[in-house]
Amino acid sequence: MSHIDSHSGKTGMETQMDTSQIEQQLSQCLALQRADFQSSGVESYAERCQHLLNLKALILDNRDALMDAISQDYGNRSRHETLLAEIIIASDDINHSLKHLKKWMKVQKRKVDQTMYFGARNRVIPQPLGVIGLITPWNFPVNLAFSQLSAVFAAGNRAMVKMSENSRNLTRLLIQLVPQYFPPEKLQFFEETGTVGIAFSKLPFDHLIFTGSGATGRKVMAAAAANLTPVTLELGGKSPAVIDPSYPMSTAAERIMFVKQFNAGQICTNVDYLFVHESQQDMFIHHAQNWVNKHVPDIQSRDYTSIIDDTAFNRLMHCLADAEAKGATVINLSNQQPDAENRKFPVILVLNSNDTMEIDTRETFGPVLMVKTYQDQQQVVDYIARRDHPLAFYPFSHDKSLVSFYVENIMSGGVSVNDALFHVSQLDLPFGGVGASGMGHYHGHEGFLLFSKLRPVFYQAWFSGMKFLAPPYGKFADRMLKFLLRFKS
Repeated sequence: MSHIDSHSGKTGMETQMDTSQIEQQLSQCLALQRADFQSSGVESYAERCQHLLNLKALILDNRDALMDAISQDYGNRSRHETLLAEIIIASDDINHSLKHLKKWMKVQKRKVDQTMYFGARNRVIPQPLGVIGLITPWNFPVNLAFSQLSAVFAAGNRAMVKMSENSRNLTRLLIQLVPQYFPPEKLQFFEETGTVGIAFSKLPFDHLIFTGSGATGRKVMAAAAANLTPVTLELGGKSPAVIDPSYPMSTAAERIMFVKQFNAGQICTNVDYLFVHESQQDMFIHHAQNWVNKHVPDIQSRDYTSIIDDTAFNRLMHCLADAEAKGATVINLSNQQPDAENRKFPVILVLNSNDTMEIDTRETFGPVLMVKTYQDQQQVVDYIARRDHPLAFYPFSHDKSLVSFYVENIMSGGVSVNDALFHVSQLDLPFGGVGASGMGHYHGHEGFLLFSKLRPVFYQAWFSGMKFLAPPYGKFADRMLKFLLRFKS
């Protein structure tokens, strides 16, 4: 009797055939793009600009359809959030690349050691790598795919993009739209059907960038290692915030609760847990309650985004039940119950959590905020230092020395001071994690550099003194080497 795949309902033989077909399709696309890259030569500034303009046109010409597809994938996605965090930011990223591309592409002059190589020249030439693989998550699929493509195309590369299984409607729309703007030898999108991600990671790309969970990131990196494919990992983790007792609590609560409800908290750089001084916990709860009552009075509103799928919804429910059973205090700020049918989840605070609870040991990725108390700043540093480096860190303070203390002693991928999340939308700042929260950076110039080979080229002068140092070595060579040793000392 044939084995039945529990996800697809197909026999093992059918699944094996599908996997073989997928691998063949992916390999053919890679071969097509690589052949075009090798035969076409390095793209000019004008060609790259046109590709970036086409990329922006794809977004703006079809923004309503893209927004509708994303909302269908979520069940409900706030159109305002999609417009702000997907359409506008991705378009701005492309505009930033267009504005600075000519400068980024310039050949760089580097110094030459004139003692040994008089008259020679050194240059660094940014050159495209070839074919780049992108593995894109579901939470900001347009933003992440197109901001990365902006850097990929600015550097003169081709691209293959593997989308999330939770972005089926969007992926199918993009597969339909992309040929109107790009030939397949420049850009292709692929839908996840269950086995595409594994096959995609095994391709011998010239660079692979993955955005998603740490667990999946490890698998991607292991698969890429077989081909020695360079990998950039944009992961997540538990990003903390801390409020200085002298900082206005109403302002801190307003800014933290805004990002906590944005996209229903499904953001890798969201505030996962918060430190407030032990004397101010009740004050924070009061201000957080007021903000939620004013701005999120009804979680059934079209302005409030759904949790992406049943698995994620049930995980949040389980984490809260586990925490409460082990002694945590759960505060529902809106007094509205989670709605499993529409996957709407209210904004919730969790007090008195600890490492025995699941919510304390894995990324929350939802509108749930753990609130911890502290007595002094070193206590905050020590707690965070014992854990994996977070993707982001958010200190709230007007005391410059205190902010410097936190920034110097708490390592994270990025920092926003007196707010949360918004360092990610600064196009001239590199974005990326450190340690368990990722490796490598992109955005702006760093994105261009990530997908370029900074190729060093040495141009020898018409005359080279090195010929006098050729064997057999005699007295002249001895004198010359002694002189150089003295000169360099």
